[in-house]
Amino acid sequence: MKNVITGMVGHGFYNRNSAPQMAAIAHVLPWLEEACSSLPLDDGAPAIGLADFGCSEGRNSVAAMTPLVAALRRRSSRAIQTIHSDLPTNDFAPLLAALRPGGQSVFADPLTSSAIVGGSMFDRLLPPQSIHLACTFNAIGFLSRRPVERLDGYILPNGPSALRNVGKVSREDRALFARQAAQDIERFLQARAEELLPGGKLLVEVFGAGETLRTCDGIYDVLNDALLEMIDEGHIDHETYADYFQPVYFRTLDELTASVRGPDAPLAGLFQIDRAETYEIAVPFVETFRETGDVQPYARDYTNFFRAFTESALRKGLAAHPQCDDLVPDIYRRAERLVAEHPERYPFHYIGIAMLLTRKSGA
Repeated sequence: MKNVITGMVGHGFYNRNSAPQMAAIAHVLPWLEEACSSLPLDDGAPAIGLADFGCSEGRNSVAAMTPLVAALRRRSSRAIQTIHSDLPTNDFAPLLAALRPGGQSVFADPLTSSAIVGGSMFDRLLPPQSIHLACTFNAIGFLSRRPVERLDGYILPNGPSALRNVGKVSREDRALFARQAAQDIERFLQARAEELLPGGKLLVEVFGAGETLRTCDGIYDVLNDALLEMIDEGHIDHETYADYFQPVYFRTLDELTASVRGPDAPLAGLFQIDRAETYEIAVPFVETFRETGDVQPYARDYTNFFRAFTESALRKGLAAHPQCDDLVPDIYRRAERLVAEHPERYPFHYIGIAMLLTRKSGA
């Protein structure tokens, strides 16, 4: 399966601009800590296995694993293995440095070892029944493939926000992306089912859509508006715009849980749902802006936040353009200016959706 992105922006940029993602992770970390208290640990495996799929540069991955290692150490003196996985094209250098500061495990535990595994999260990457607890934060929102070749009216399959309402995505195209997102979830869960021990836990958390708010609103509106400026000024043509789009889908909680919820769900025999929730988290740069009204740092932090996870697909979409290396930073400069000039057009709400699953026995 050919991936449609190469990873997040590297060289520490994602680490520096992913505090909102960590806030979304922090909301569900207590679910995992509680799960650690009841994980079956009498399996005889050489180590207790913890795996994070979609670790990026690792700052948030290490932060998420740290309390889990501590929780398991309170239960067992066995060796613990943390595994951090992402695409082979991901920038693993910051994670490599973070895992062994001063030559010692970052988890401050001599019996905890760490490993990095490169590969697509939609494939089985680890030995069968080798993992006790697995998690993924946000990464499942990035699709494994593009189900259409082009989107003529907007840069995201979910379409523009109701507030901005600039652009459109056809009902037919939206259905194709929803189907692809459903297939991706099933493929991911099937791979994890092979790797997890019976009774093991799997947490799937991702940016999503609630009843009235969506995480995509604001972010992709301003990026789309910046691209439309580029078209109006003749820097790119509409064909280039239509060929490029972000291969990301913002699911509802019902879409996230559909493959395992209910006796007739395709993967109901593999997993049971322990807990599922839609929630909104406070975004640091939004809260600061509300307190200070200082728009310039808000526009900068807002733009850097979404640049960290949109630039890879944007560069790929503009790769054939002879001035790609100049166009990409110019697009984000325009986006930052648009936010600073009209922050009311691009409000941002971080909606998270998550489910905690238990791997069933004998399936």
